[in-house]
Amino acid sequence: MEIKLSDHFSYGRLIRFALPTIMMIIFTSIYGMVDGFFISNFVGKTPFAAINLIYPFLMILGVFGFIFGTGGSALIGKLLGEGKREKANSVFSFLVYFTIFVGIAVALTGWILMESVARLLGADETMLPDCVLYGRLNLIGLPAVMLQFEFHSLFVTAEKPKFGFYTTLAAGFTNMIFDFILVALFRYGVTGAALATVASQFVGGMIPLIYFSRRNTSLLKLGKGKFDASALIKTCTNGSSEFVSGVSMSLVSMLYNMQLMKYSGEDGVAAFGVLMYVNFLFLAVFIGYAVGTAPLVSFNFGAKNTSELKNVFGKSVKILAVAALVMFSAGELLAVPIAKIFVGYDAGLTGLTISGFRIFSCSFLLAEIPIYGSSFFTALNDGFVSAAISFLRTVVFETAAVLLLPLLFGINGVWFSLVAAEFVAALVTIVFYALKRKKYGY
Repeated sequence: MEIKLSDHFSYGRLIRFALPTIMMIIFTSIYGMVDGFFISNFVGKTPFAAINLIYPFLMILGVFGFIFGTGGSALIGKLLGEGKREKANSVFSFLVYFTIFVGIAVALTGWILMESVARLLGADETMLPDCVLYGRLNLIGLPAVMLQFEFHSLFVTAEKPKFGFYTTLAAGFTNMIFDFILVALFRYGVTGAALATVASQFVGGMIPLIYFSRRNTSLLKLGKGKFDASALIKTCTNGSSEFVSGVSMSLVSMLYNMQLMKYSGEDGVAAFGVLMYVNFLFLAVFIGYAVGTAPLVSFNFGAKNTSELKNVFGKSVKILAVAALVMFSAGELLAVPIAKIFVGYDAGLTGLTISGFRIFSCSFLLAEIPIYGSSFFTALNDGFVSAAISFLRTVVFETAAVLLLPLLFGINGVWFSLVAAEFVAALVTIVFYALKRKKYGY
């Protein structure tokens, strides 16, 4: 039986409701790791370092999908809670069409800038061709990947999170199969990995587009739509934290790579690439839960059901605390096997990756607090607080830490910087929770 936004939620029901979104984002992270695995093991560590150097720039270009997804989901969920279904569908349709337009425009801009950005990030003459090739080929699927990111949130609002998971599953298997064929069998290298990713992006973006365009049993249907400036402004305001978080995380990743090139060369960038893959995978649990339960917060906020809002918030904090302990333990236990899977062919690189992993995994104890806090305030349509948490967490705290700590501890300071930043961000989020508690009644 489908769980409805208007239901009362126990611990079990909350987890079941969020689980498809959690699995969807986990699986997205897993198939994002596949390119790295095949390139590292079948092409070499220099191309592996090259794709990790340019990847943060590609994430910046795709971040608009998160803005329209999370920001639009908050607005649409609130409208549904207020009983304005026709208006909700109108906003939904407009945002989907607008995302496609933005995706095409951003892809063209990124294509022009790709080589200059790669040089700016520190790509030398051996890495530059692979950076540019991988980056430009990925831009072919950018509008589709923006839609995929957008539908991550909107599937939950439409009360169809399982369909979203199945779509992600299809996209993931597409990427894995084509990576195996193009990289492992036919040895097309970086080109093959990029084309495999593009194929998966079109599967992940186009299946939802077709589903919502046809008659369906969800709360949302894609219709004519019309330009709605007020909805766009509200969506961008709601999603500002995701914009800040996405852009700043990518910029900080670029800064990490630049620091690692300075202290450890391409080995440092390659090791950081492995850590980022695992970081995305583990944080996907927190992000998936936050995204998966956000429509409940928006719906009950719109319906003025403060008792259920308080119930969802209280149980979510406890669920995520347990999840954080599990993620930390898993990180410590899996450091060695994960490092060997990706870079086991190089003993020095493997050792560097393991030592970084041991330190890095401590951040999983704290990351769930600002991640859920930012999503929670977005769902409450409080874009300012949500953006403040994201901005401070990434732009201020992580930037300061990655610039200062390496001066004191060398390369270990790079690994410690994320832990320090998450600690301070968690404290700030708790302060915001306390300040806004009476206003929203959670």
